Amino acid sequence: MDLRNLRLGFRDDAQRSRAQRVIHDRLADDRLQEECRYLMKFWWQLSMSYQEVTLGELQEHVGADKLRAVHALIKAIDQSPESIDEWITWAVENYPVIRDRGNPED
Repeated sequence: MDLRNLRLGFRDDAQRSRAQRVIHDRLADDRLQEECRYLMKFWWQLSMSYQEVTLGELQEHVGADKLRAVHALIKAIDQSPESIDEWITWAVENYPVIRDRGNPED
């Protein structure tokens, strides 16, 4: 599957940004550096027209639970902007915010 056209499935930049925020804040854990690196490549892929990451790389480097979330987002993008909204709601309900070790807690 070619991930280069994912950016075209979003309603607008605001929706894309919300989906990216979920990936950044709730999936990409810097304590798991290799996984985090590939999730952030996917984060970039959502707004780029070139190949930042492949599905094979994601499958190789991302854990099963988070990979299911990535696959669900890809499927939602393929379906409709409304499906993306549903994915964002689902992901927020199922994945807590990850505290970045580089940022002191308030």
